[in-house]
Amino acid sequence: MPRPFRFNLDKVLEYRSQLEDQAKIALSKAQQALRDHDRFLEMLEGDLDIQRDKLASSALTAAELWLLRSYIQRLEQDLALGRQRRIELAQDVHDRREELAARAKDRKLLEKLKETQAARHVAEENRKEQAGFDEMATLRYQPPVV
Repeated sequence: MPRPFRFNLDKVLEYRSQLEDQAKIALSKAQQALRDHDRFLEMLEGDLDIQRDKLASSALTAAELWLLRSYIQRLEQDLALGRQRRIELAQDVHDRREELAARAKDRKLLEKLKETQAARHVAEENRKEQAGFDEMATLRYQPPVV
């Protein structure tokens, strides 16, 4: 009876699969953070446009004008900081994507090794089985001794 195939590095393969899953989760979180930040930047840009329109179209008192200009200035600063933060978040997504690719490559390498060893095992078991059949056939069909 052929013995079943046992891959010696199953635990390592399982560990690498877990690392790949963790990398997928980290990438997903980084992408979500980037999407959330993009929505925040859109909101800031929209608010800035509204305030600039107010500034251009309204007859304002000096105090209101100063207050509106200060608010617009602060929105512009927040937008500049937000754009810088977006670059950092985009870089994080890129790094996470590269990490995931590396983890997947490590896992696939071990899976390929497992497949190769399994095929080798099957071939060896088939060879042994065929040798046993050949030996039985030889013993069974020997010519009578005269």
